[in-house]
Amino acid sequence: MKLIKKVRSVFGRIPLKFSIWLYFLGFTILVFVLLWLFQILFLEKFYSQTKLKNVEMASNAIIASYNSDTSSEFSEKLAKIASENDLCIEVSDRFGRSLYTKEYSVSCIIHGRENSIYEYQKRIADNGNKPIWLKVNNPRNNCSTVLYGCVLGSQDNPNGYLLINTTLVPVGSTVTIIKRQLMIITIILLIFAFFISLYMARRIARPIDSITEAAESLAKGNFDTKFDGRGYLEVKKLAETLTYAEEELSRVDTMQRDLIANVSHDLRTPLTMLKAYAEMIRDLSGDNPVKRNEHLEIIINETDRLSLMVNDILDLSKLESGKQKLSPSEFRIREKLGEIIGRFKGISEKMGYNIHFEPDEEKIVNCDVVKIEQVIYNLINNAINYTGEDKQVYVRQINKPEGIVIEVRDTGDGIEEEKIRLIFDKYYRSENHKREVVGTGLGLSIVKAVLKLHNYDYGVRSKLGEGSVFWFRISARDVSDVKDE
Repeated sequence: MKLIKKVRSVFGRIPLKFSIWLYFLGFTILVFVLLWLFQILFLEKFYSQTKLKNVEMASNAIIASYNSDTSSEFSEKLAKIASENDLCIEVSDRFGRSLYTKEYSVSCIIHGRENSIYEYQKRIADNGNKPIWLKVNNPRNNCSTVLYGCVLGSQDNPNGYLLINTTLVPVGSTVTIIKRQLMIITIILLIFAFFISLYMARRIARPIDSITEAAESLAKGNFDTKFDGRGYLEVKKLAETLTYAEEELSRVDTMQRDLIANVSHDLRTPLTMLKAYAEMIRDLSGDNPVKRNEHLEIIINETDRLSLMVNDILDLSKLESGKQKLSPSEFRIREKLGEIIGRFKGISEKMGYNIHFEPDEEKIVNCDVVKIEQVIYNLINNAINYTGEDKQVYVRQINKPEGIVIEVRDTGDGIEEEKIRLIFDKYYRSENHKREVVGTGLGLSIVKAVLKLHNYDYGVRSKLGEGSVFWFRISARDVSDVKDE
């Protein structure tokens, strides 16, 4: 196990192109080793076993034909088997007289009568009428010859005997020739394999090396890096993933810069006013109750504004970190919507905004009432910031079978389609507005975090020149169901 881990650690430090080259070359060498083993070392043994198997199969076919075919059919079958398998076949009666002879082998020791057929019949009988396998030397060509003999018919009362012989052609010279050829082929192919594997390794590793260099550049903060994924499907997918990661990192970096700029700006303004009015109270209006109260009121308002910003940042941080827990309770949604809209009565009268409420039948919902109030408040406040010159804001309650849809619509300039997906990001503010926006820039981010925490559907529909509709859906039940309980 330690050795395997050590090998893995070593290969883990080897460049990809070298690993590919090593594997390819190793595979080529393995192929040649196997080829040499089977073509040189085992060739003679394989040849002998194949030859003996052919003799046995020919014997079975001859016996089957002898028992079923006519004399002429048997003779034709015998000739075919002998020619196809390069065999010398002798069929004799029990007295040793030859009935059928077919010679197709290089030499035939049976037909040449170097040994009498009767002698082999006696050997079969002495073997318990079982087939015999003999390996003899053929004096004609001094080659090793295999002789096979068996009984035709019943072993107790044989009709005749079958003798088959075939020469085992010497393979020594053949092996020498093959060995020389393999040596030449091996050297040539190993040279080719070396250079081809080196080329392929470089070609395969080149796009990965390119992506690695681009990723290193991205890690250093260069968000204009281009990832080239040409060559292979997997590399293309990797390049697309890294390109997407680059876009997201670039967006996050931009948002982070904007966050610092926005927070700095939003903090600087109230702090400057706090200091200025505090100095005015000290130097000018300290003895003037009317002026002093006026300046103190401004200080209080700016302090509230700072507190709101800090609270928004803390709330969003808790929501996104998962530390903020829900405290669900049941309440009437139409009543709650009317109560929240009533809180905007002062700003409506003071700044000329008209907030229209279109309620539906009362429903009971079960969720965190404080956080849902915050969602509705933030959506209305966002609509006030971005509505048109008519200063109209519309809040609708739409009861549907799958839940209650709360919509908040403004009559502003709308949002471009490609920017809709950014609208819930921190500190993102649409450029399509004609007045100074009041708020911290975190309102919609808090809306998104709260609704995701509740697992509620939400979204925005917008068309340029016609305003935007922000909505979310909340599950509910009838008021009558509560009364029945």
